[in-house]
Amino acid sequence: MKKLEGKVALITGGTSGIGLATAKAFIAEGAYVFITGRRQRELDAAVDALGENVVGVQSDVSNMADLDRLFTTIKQKQGRLDVVFANAGGGEIVPLGSITEEHFDKTFNTNVKGLLFTVQKALPLMPEGTSIILNASTASVKGTPAFSVYSATKAAVRSFARNWTLDLKDRKIRVNALSPGVVLTPGYELLGLNEQQIKEFVDSQAVSIPIGRVGTPDEIAKAVVFLASDDSSFVNGIELFVDGGMAQI
Repeated sequence: MKKLEGKVALITGGTSGIGLATAKAFIAEGAYVFITGRRQRELDAAVDALGENVVGVQSDVSNMADLDRLFTTIKQKQGRLDVVFANAGGGEIVPLGSITEEHFDKTFNTNVKGLLFTVQKALPLMPEGTSIILNASTASVKGTPAFSVYSATKAAVRSFARNWTLDLKDRKIRVNALSPGVVLTPGYELLGLNEQQIKEFVDSQAVSIPIGRVGTPDEIAKAVVFLASDDSSFVNGIELFVDGGMAQI
């Protein structure tokens, strides 16, 4: 039997990178998947690539009206959610002296506010014993130059997992944080780096990773499948690092 057979899942930010890889893995394991993305063109392309058992809903997680429409759609089409992977997020490289209110608000609105209300609005659709996975980052515990706002949002995500584990204990809903290390995805282009700068960054990071390389979206997706499935039925409130050992030594 497939690990997610018969389960209904939501993946926010599911049009590329870790989100798209996880959607593929979920479908392969038998899940019916809803994915979100802010841009309809990319969302349509992702749905086409994924094939069956997937619905794309255009949604910006920082927009409450978009979230309401998302969960209305899920309720109408499936009536429940067994897995929520709150994955949508992003950041930009900005040193302390250059941080603006706009940068702060944009990053916190997506990574913290959007994640919080995604989970909150999903709860009425989640039966007892279901699973919530929050996408955090090794940045929650490691310092990175010019990345303080993003890192602070991921520390907040880790804190959410701890607290929500207690808030939801009576419903036996498990809440875990997943913290990827350096994983090359299209998101790096959004950091404001060109192709050469991305290569230099990846090369510089690989030497500090005990396993000797950066990760792939598929490797992160396999860890999300574990946290979503009954294989992790006694795993709750953790931060699972999938980072090649980078933040562990």
